[in-house]
Order: sequence, then C-alpha cells, then structure tokens
Amino acid sequence: MTPKEVLQAGSFGGTYFRPIYSSVTKQHYKDVWKELPKDWLDGLNISKQVASSTYQEDVNTYSVKCGGSLEMWESSGWIVPQDPYGWFQWYCRQVNLHTRFYQGRRTEDDARQISRWAKCAGDKGRWRQNLITKVVRSGCGYDNPTVSPVVRQTLQHWGYKLTLEDFKKGAKRVKL
Repeated sequence: MTPKEVLQAGSFGGTYFRPIYSSVTKQHYKDVWKELPKDWLDGLNISKQVASSTYQEDVNTYSVKCGGSLEMWESSGWIVPQDPYGWFQWYCRQVNLHTRFYQGRRTEDDARQISRWAKCAGDKGRWRQNLITKVVRSGCGYDNPTVSPVVRQTLQHWGYKLTLEDFKKGAKRVKL
C-alpha cells in the first residue's frame, strides 16, 4: 500500500502525526502531517484520523487497537533522529514525490528500514506469514476481515494488505 492508501484506509488510531515530544531528538513536534501531499489527506478529518492525541480504535480499518507507544519504540532503539515518528514517517518521505527520496534523499537508515519491513510484511515476513497461517487454519477466505484483525491492522500500518497471489504462495509453507 502507498502511504496515502494507509492513511485513507484508517490507521494508527488516528494518532500517527499527533504532537509529540521526542526523547531521541529532545524536541517537540507538531503539525508534521503538513509535509504530506494534500491529496493524501483528501476527505480525512485531520484532528480525528491523522493527528489525534487520543487513540481511537474506530478510526482503524479493522476497529482494533494495535501497535506500541512512541516511548516503547524509542526505548527499543527503533526511532532515529531523521524520522522521530518512526517507520511510517520514513516511508512517507521515501514515497512522497514532493520531498526527499525522489529528490535524491538516501540515508544510512534506508537499509535498516527496508529490512524491518521485509521481516514484518515481506515475502517471508513474520506478520504476513502469521496471517496466512491463521487464514489457512480457519478455512476462511484470504480476505475475511474476521480472521486476525489485529494482525491485518498491523500489516496495514506497515503498508501491506494480503493479496490472493501472496496468500497462495504463502499457504504452501503452512504446516497443518
């Protein structure tokens, strides 16, 4: 999924671009969502779906809570100064035609972030294969939203939605 698709689908409980204080940079951040292309935000209620200070499960596609706190990500060493909000901010900056990546932005953090995505949602990613296994064992369709909505929401936050093609490929690895 593109960053626009992730935001438009309903993600992060509406809080991803909320005002934060980063213990990594020792700075306050506010209105960071304004660096995104306007069309990514078309039709969204910014204060509820993008920059809410309160996590709202009903904003999410699958109406579930998932993900860790900023403090947890920072204390785990996953947050770096160039992207104080984390992976999704890095992803937005990579894809956004109006900013850094397509203007030549390359950073030492790219390989780490790409590796993190691959381990989560890539071809043999932990969460992708976890979902495929649950779908196979449930006997339901690959796109049945009742099968592991938290894992589906997690994958969506990482810019991934299970496809039939990916399901078929991954289902071959499932041991019954």
